[in-house]
Amino acid sequence: MNLFYAPALLLFGVFVVFPLFEGIRISFTNWNGYLPNYKYVGFANYQRLFTDPYFPSVFWDTILYGFGCTLLQNVLGMGLALFMDTKFRGRGVLRAVVYLPAMIAPLIMGYVMFYVFQYTRGALNDIMLLFGSEAVDWLAAPNRTVTIILIVNTLQYVGVSMVLYLAGLQNIPAMYIEAAHIDGARPWNLFRYVTFPLLMPAITSSVILNLIGGLKLFDIIRALTPPSPSTGAASLSTYLTYQYANVERAGYSAVLGIVTFLFILIVSNLTMWFFDRKEAQML
Repeated sequence: MNLFYAPALLLFGVFVVFPLFEGIRISFTNWNGYLPNYKYVGFANYQRLFTDPYFPSVFWDTILYGFGCTLLQNVLGMGLALFMDTKFRGRGVLRAVVYLPAMIAPLIMGYVMFYVFQYTRGALNDIMLLFGSEAVDWLAAPNRTVTIILIVNTLQYVGVSMVLYLAGLQNIPAMYIEAAHIDGARPWNLFRYVTFPLLMPAITSSVILNLIGGLKLFDIIRALTPPSPSTGAASLSTYLTYQYANVERAGYSAVLGIVTFLFILIVSNLTMWFFDRKEAQML
Protein backbone atom coordinates (compact mmCIF):
# COMPACT_ATOMS: atom_id res chain seq x y z
CA MET A 1 0.00 0.00 0.00
CA ASN A 2 2.86 2.36 0.81
CA LEU A 3 4.17 2.00 -2.74
CA PHE A 4 1.31 4.22 -3.90
CA TYR A 5 3.06 7.13 -2.16
CA ALA A 6 6.27 6.58 -4.13
CA PRO A 7 5.42 8.72 -7.23
CA ALA A 8 4.32 11.66 -5.08
CA LEU A 9 7.39 11.38 -2.84
CA LEU A 10 9.64 11.12 -5.89
CA LEU A 11 8.16 14.26 -7.46
CA PHE A 12 8.37 16.09 -4.14
CA GLY A 13 12.02 15.13 -3.78
CA VAL A 14 12.96 16.12 -7.34
CA PHE A 15 11.07 19.42 -7.52
CA VAL A 16 11.14 20.60 -3.88
CA VAL A 17 13.77 18.94 -1.70
CA PHE A 18 16.59 18.80 -4.26
CA PRO A 19 16.20 22.46 -5.41
CA LEU A 20 16.11 23.57 -1.77
CA PHE A 21 19.39 21.88 -0.88
CA GLU A 22 20.92 22.92 -4.19
CA GLY A 23 19.96 26.52 -3.45
CA ILE A 24 21.60 26.28 -0.03
CA ARG A 25 24.77 24.95 -1.66
CA ILE A 26 24.83 27.71 -4.29
CA SER A 27 24.40 30.34 -1.57
CA PHE A 28 27.94 29.54 -0.41
CA THR A 29 29.46 30.16 -3.86
CA ASN A 30 30.26 33.13 -6.10
CA TRP A 31 28.56 31.50 -9.11
CA ASN A 32 27.24 34.00 -11.64
CA GLY A 33 24.43 31.72 -12.77
CA TYR A 34 25.81 31.00 -16.25
CA LEU A 35 29.47 29.93 -16.36
CA PRO A 36 30.48 26.48 -15.03
CA ASN A 37 33.36 27.92 -13.00
CA TYR A 38 32.81 29.11 -9.45
CA LYS A 39 34.34 28.83 -5.99
CA TYR A 40 33.03 28.57 -2.46
CA VAL A 41 33.12 31.86 -0.55
CA GLY A 42 31.69 30.75 2.81
CA PHE A 43 29.24 33.18 4.38
CA ALA A 44 30.21 36.15 2.17
CA ASN A 45 26.80 36.20 0.45
CA TYR A 46 25.03 36.13 3.80
CA GLN A 47 27.19 39.02 5.03
CA ARG A 48 26.25 40.99 1.92
CA LEU A 49 22.63 40.80 3.08
CA PHE A 50 23.40 43.13 6.00
CA THR A 51 25.20 45.71 3.83
CA ASP A 52 22.82 45.63 0.86
CA PRO A 53 21.33 49.17 0.59
CA TYR A 54 18.22 47.88 -1.22
CA PHE A 55 17.35 44.98 1.08
CA PRO A 56 15.55 46.95 3.87
CA SER A 57 13.18 48.71 1.46
CA VAL A 58 12.58 45.52 -0.54
CA PHE A 59 11.85 43.60 2.66
CA TRP A 60 9.47 46.31 3.89
CA ASP A 61 7.61 46.41 0.57
CA THR A 62 7.28 42.62 0.69
CA ILE A 63 5.61 42.95 4.10
CA LEU A 64 3.28 45.61 2.68
CA TYR A 65 2.30 43.37 -0.22
CA GLY A 66 1.74 40.38 2.04
CA PHE A 67 -0.29 41.97 4.81
CA GLY A 68 -1.84 44.76 2.72
CA CYS A 69 -3.21 42.41 0.08
CA THR A 70 -4.38 39.99 2.77
CA LEU A 71 -6.33 42.71 4.59
CA LEU A 72 -7.92 44.14 1.45
CA GLN A 73 -8.79 40.79 -0.10
CA ASN A 74 -10.39 39.43 3.05
CA VAL A 75 -12.39 42.53 3.93
CA LEU A 76 -13.68 42.94 0.38
CA GLY A 77 -14.07 39.19 -0.11
CA MET A 78 -16.17 38.82 3.02
CA GLY A 79 -18.28 41.84 2.10
CA LEU A 80 -18.89 40.48 -1.39
CA ALA A 81 -19.68 37.02 -0.01
CA LEU A 82 -22.28 38.44 2.40
CA PHE A 83 -23.84 40.34 -0.49
CA MET A 84 -23.69 37.41 -2.93
CA ASP A 85 -25.24 35.11 -0.33
CA THR A 86 -28.52 37.02 -0.63
CA LYS A 87 -31.04 36.19 -3.34
CA PHE A 88 -31.25 38.58 -6.27
CA ARG A 89 -31.47 38.32 -10.04
CA GLY A 90 -28.13 37.91 -11.82
CA ARG A 91 -26.34 36.66 -8.70
CA GLY A 92 -24.60 33.84 -10.56
CA VAL A 93 -23.36 36.15 -13.32
CA LEU A 94 -22.01 38.65 -10.80
CA ARG A 95 -20.20 35.91 -8.91
CA ALA A 96 -18.55 34.79 -12.14
CA VAL A 97 -17.51 38.37 -13.00
CA VAL A 98 -15.88 38.88 -9.60
CA TYR A 99 -14.05 35.55 -9.79
CA LEU A 100 -13.04 35.87 -13.45
CA PRO A 101 -9.77 37.86 -12.88
CA ALA A 102 -8.43 34.98 -10.74
CA MET A 103 -8.51 32.79 -13.85
CA ILE A 104 -6.14 35.15 -15.71
CA ALA A 105 -2.39 34.57 -15.46
CA PRO A 106 -0.92 37.17 -13.05
CA LEU A 107 1.66 38.29 -15.64
CA ILE A 108 -1.10 38.91 -18.20
CA MET A 109 -3.11 40.79 -15.58
CA GLY A 110 -0.04 42.91 -14.84
CA TYR A 111 0.52 43.81 -18.49
CA VAL A 112 -3.15 44.68 -18.95
CA MET A 113 -2.95 47.03 -15.97
CA PHE A 114 0.32 48.48 -17.30
CA TYR A 115 -1.53 49.73 -20.37
CA VAL A 116 -4.10 51.26 -18.04
CA PHE A 117 -1.61 53.14 -15.83
CA GLN A 118 1.27 53.95 -18.20
CA TYR A 119 2.00 57.63 -18.80
CA THR A 120 1.98 57.69 -22.59
CA ARG A 121 -1.31 56.54 -24.12
CA GLY A 122 -2.39 54.86 -20.92
CA ALA A 123 -6.15 54.28 -20.71
CA LEU A 124 -6.51 56.16 -17.42
CA ASN A 125 -4.59 59.19 -18.68
CA ASP A 126 -6.58 59.19 -21.93
CA ILE A 127 -9.79 59.38 -19.90
CA MET A 128 -8.37 62.20 -17.75
CA LEU A 129 -7.28 64.15 -20.85
CA LEU A 130 -10.73 63.65 -22.33
CA PHE A 131 -12.21 65.47 -19.34
CA GLY A 132 -9.62 68.25 -19.43
CA SER A 133 -7.29 67.01 -16.67
CA GLU A 134 -3.52 66.67 -16.98
CA ALA A 135 -1.87 63.29 -17.48
CA VAL A 136 -0.21 61.73 -14.42
CA ASP A 137 2.84 59.47 -14.39
CA TRP A 138 1.14 56.92 -12.12
CA LEU A 139 4.10 54.53 -11.93
CA ALA A 140 6.79 57.15 -11.27
CA ALA A 141 6.43 57.61 -7.49
CA PRO A 142 7.32 54.52 -5.38
CA ASN A 143 4.47 54.96 -2.88
CA ARG A 144 1.93 55.33 -5.67
CA THR A 145 3.35 52.32 -7.50
CA VAL A 146 3.12 50.17 -4.36
CA THR A 147 -0.50 51.27 -3.88
CA ILE A 148 -1.36 50.41 -7.50
CA ILE A 149 0.23 46.96 -7.12
CA LEU A 150 -1.80 46.36 -3.95
CA ILE A 151 -5.01 47.37 -5.73
CA VAL A 152 -4.32 45.28 -8.85
CA ASN A 153 -3.41 42.15 -6.88
CA THR A 154 -6.47 42.61 -4.66
CA LEU A 155 -8.80 42.98 -7.65
CA GLN A 156 -7.39 39.83 -9.19
CA TYR A 157 -7.73 37.55 -6.17
CA VAL A 158 -10.63 39.00 -4.19
CA GLY A 159 -12.84 36.48 -5.98
CA VAL A 160 -10.93 33.60 -4.37
CA SER A 161 -11.66 34.98 -0.90
CA MET A 162 -15.28 35.55 -1.90
CA VAL A 163 -15.68 31.89 -2.92
CA LEU A 164 -14.12 30.65 0.33
CA TYR A 165 -16.43 32.84 2.40
CA LEU A 166 -19.46 31.85 0.32
CA ALA A 167 -18.67 28.21 1.04
CA GLY A 168 -18.37 29.04 4.74
CA LEU A 169 -21.66 30.95 4.79
CA GLN A 170 -23.51 28.14 3.06
CA ASN A 171 -22.21 25.65 5.65
CA ILE A 172 -23.69 27.61 8.56
CA PRO A 173 -26.79 25.74 9.79
CA ALA A 174 -29.94 27.72 9.05
CA MET A 175 -31.33 26.99 12.54
CA TYR A 176 -28.65 29.20 14.10
CA ILE A 177 -29.69 32.15 11.97
CA GLU A 178 -33.39 31.50 12.60
CA ALA A 179 -32.81 31.26 16.36
CA ALA A 180 -30.97 34.58 16.33
CA HIS A 181 -33.81 36.22 14.41
CA ILE A 182 -36.37 34.85 16.88
CA ASP A 183 -34.31 36.31 19.74
CA GLY A 184 -34.47 39.70 18.01
CA ALA A 185 -30.79 39.94 17.04
CA ARG A 186 -29.94 42.95 14.90
CA PRO A 187 -27.92 42.43 11.67
CA TRP A 188 -24.64 43.58 13.25
CA ASN A 189 -25.09 41.38 16.34
CA LEU A 190 -26.09 38.46 14.11
CA PHE A 191 -22.87 38.86 12.15
CA ARG A 192 -20.66 39.44 15.20
CA TYR A 193 -21.91 36.64 17.46
CA VAL A 194 -23.16 34.02 14.99
CA THR A 195 -21.84 34.42 11.44
CA PHE A 196 -18.30 35.60 12.15
CA PRO A 197 -17.36 32.87 14.68
CA LEU A 198 -18.73 30.15 12.40
CA LEU A 199 -16.69 31.59 9.50
CA MET A 200 -13.38 31.16 11.31
CA PRO A 201 -12.32 28.06 9.30
CA ALA A 202 -12.94 29.97 6.06
CA ILE A 203 -11.17 33.05 7.45
CA THR A 204 -8.13 30.97 8.37
CA SER A 205 -7.91 29.38 4.91
CA SER A 206 -8.40 32.69 3.10
CA VAL A 207 -5.89 34.61 5.22
CA ILE A 208 -3.18 31.96 4.86
CA LEU A 209 -3.62 31.69 1.08
CA ASN A 210 -3.67 35.47 0.60
CA LEU A 211 -0.71 36.00 2.92
CA ILE A 212 1.52 33.47 1.17
CA GLY A 213 0.49 34.81 -2.24
CA GLY A 214 1.19 38.40 -1.23
CA LEU A 215 4.57 37.68 0.36
CA LYS A 216 5.82 35.92 -2.78
CA LEU A 217 4.25 38.41 -5.19
CA PHE A 218 6.23 38.58 -8.44
CA ASP A 219 4.30 38.64 -11.72
CA ILE A 220 2.31 41.85 -11.28
CA ILE A 221 5.33 43.77 -9.97
CA ARG A 222 7.46 42.53 -12.84
CA ALA A 223 4.85 43.61 -15.41
CA LEU A 224 4.24 47.07 -13.94
CA THR A 225 7.81 48.11 -13.04
CA PRO A 226 11.34 47.78 -14.47
CA PRO A 227 13.49 44.98 -13.01
CA SER A 228 15.72 47.39 -11.06
CA PRO A 229 15.06 47.65 -7.28
CA SER A 230 15.66 51.41 -7.53
CA THR A 231 11.98 51.81 -8.46
CA GLY A 232 11.16 51.43 -4.75
CA ALA A 233 8.40 48.88 -5.43
CA ALA A 234 10.33 45.61 -5.64
CA SER A 235 9.56 42.50 -3.60
CA LEU A 236 11.94 39.79 -2.42
CA SER A 237 10.84 37.63 -5.36
CA THR A 238 11.57 40.30 -8.00
CA TYR A 239 14.78 41.34 -6.26
CA LEU A 240 16.27 37.85 -6.21
CA THR A 241 15.41 37.54 -9.91
CA TYR A 242 17.18 40.85 -10.55
CA GLN A 243 20.27 39.67 -8.67
CA TYR A 244 20.38 36.47 -10.72
CA ALA A 245 19.47 37.67 -14.22
CA ASN A 246 20.65 41.29 -14.27
CA VAL A 247 23.57 41.47 -11.84
CA GLU A 248 24.66 37.82 -12.27
CA ARG A 249 25.01 37.07 -8.57
CA ALA A 250 23.44 33.62 -8.37
CA GLY A 251 24.97 32.95 -4.95
CA TYR A 252 23.44 36.08 -3.44
CA SER A 253 20.17 35.38 -5.27
CA ALA A 254 20.11 31.97 -3.56
CA VAL A 255 20.51 33.69 -0.19
CA LEU A 256 17.53 35.94 -0.96
CA GLY A 257 15.53 32.86 -1.97
CA ILE A 258 16.34 31.14 1.33
CA VAL A 259 15.39 34.28 3.28
CA THR A 260 12.10 34.50 1.37
CA PHE A 261 11.34 30.82 2.03
CA LEU A 262 12.11 31.06 5.76
CA PHE A 263 10.21 34.32 6.17
CA ILE A 264 7.06 32.97 4.50
CA LEU A 265 7.37 29.70 6.47
CA ILE A 266 7.62 31.51 9.82
CA VAL A 267 4.88 34.07 9.10
CA SER A 268 2.42 31.50 7.73
CA ASN A 269 2.94 29.13 10.65
CA LEU A 270 2.56 31.92 13.22
CA THR A 271 -0.60 33.09 11.46
CA MET A 272 -1.97 29.55 11.39
CA TRP A 273 -1.24 29.15 15.11
CA PHE A 274 -2.94 32.46 15.90
CA PHE A 275 -6.11 31.66 13.96
CA ASP A 276 -6.29 28.13 15.33
CA ARG A 277 -6.32 29.59 18.84
CA LYS A 278 -8.95 32.16 17.86
CA GLU A 279 -11.07 29.46 16.27
CA ALA A 280 -10.89 27.34 19.42
CA GLN A 281 -11.87 30.32 21.61
CA MET A 282 -14.81 31.34 19.43
CA LEU A 283 -16.20 27.88 18.88
